[in-house]
Amino acid sequence: MPSHADSPFMLFPPPYGSFLPIVPEEGFPGRSRILRGAALIWTLRRGQGRRILEWIAQRPPGLALVVVLPPGDELESVEGRVLEVAETARPQSVLPHHPGLTPEEMVALLRRAPPDLATEFVDYLIWREMPLDQDTRRVIRRIVELGSELTTLKAVCRGLYLSRRALGRRFRRRGLPVPSHWLQFSRLLRAASLLQSKRSALFNVACSLGYPDGFTLSNQMERMVGVRPTVARERLGLDWFIESWLEVEWQNGGLRVPLAHLPKRVAEDMEEKQDGAQATRAEAPVDESAPMVAERRAPDPAETDEGEDGDAPTSGDGSGEVSEAPEDTDAGSTSASSGDGDEAEGVDPTERSGEAA
Repeated sequence: MPSHADSPFMLFPPPYGSFLPIVPEEGFPGRSRILRGAALIWTLRRGQGRRILEWIAQRPPGLALVVVLPPGDELESVEGRVLEVAETARPQSVLPHHPGLTPEEMVALLRRAPPDLATEFVDYLIWREMPLDQDTRRVIRRIVELGSELTTLKAVCRGLYLSRRALGRRFRRRGLPVPSHWLQFSRLLRAASLLQSKRSALFNVACSLGYPDGFTLSNQMERMVGVRPTVARERLGLDWFIESWLEVEWQNGGLRVPLAHLPKRVAEDMEEKQDGAQATRAEAPVDESAPMVAERRAPDPAETDEGEDGDAPTSGDGSGEVSEAPEDTDAGSTSASSGDGDEAEGVDPTERSGEAA
């Protein structure tokens, strides 16, 4: 069993003061919030077995990976399988042999803004095995690119040469968040990158992205990602920021694709607790000496004449989301408008050509 001293792995968590050796036998922390902003440093060595490769391939999402290559004369001795795993594990950076790596150097590396934010974002979604066809990848990448200058979904749709309804249908049919949420998050992702790399004031970052002030940006980030700009600035890297947004969309029902490692929805946990309580009551011993009382139960909706028509009505396309007002609003607004009106079920014959595009 390898010890911490000869382990090829080191964890670099906030506040980024030191490296913590970690061995595969310890496993990763179960809660994703603990890993927010943490980085895993993997030094490639000769003789790393299948167990280590399986462990690194199963690292939790949101944990940035930095690969450090061995010396040049030892690189040929590293098994090809190790290099393949290092490539498919989507490392944030691959460093040359650097025996004296310091925390300050690693902080500077994690603060560095990606050269192509849109491509990095789409690559992360692909690594998370989100089922995206080629056209949808292109649309998401373009939304992120346009989000650096445009603030409304109407303007973005013009840049995509798609109608808002056609764009909404594309995302809804694939179980993805509504288009306005992709636009809003792309702006927040760019804000997090600027807060970390430029270390500019929140007000300056907000104004550069079209927000009226830092307060509006802060509220938008807390609502959509669940964190404030202070946290986004102090916890480096963007993988955990993307993962936090996916978890919020999953909990709110905007994301309907069950990706690996996503936590159970709150409603599912409550149902499991209720089922467990009912099972406990069913297994409890029955006092046969007690008088028998007729049991009353609530009527089963399936036994009534209402059937599915008796369910509570929902808005929009039946997903329970709030419909967007017809007016074209600023994507940086803190209102509850989510652009769901773009996902109306009706199809305009004049927009079929836009959907095909």
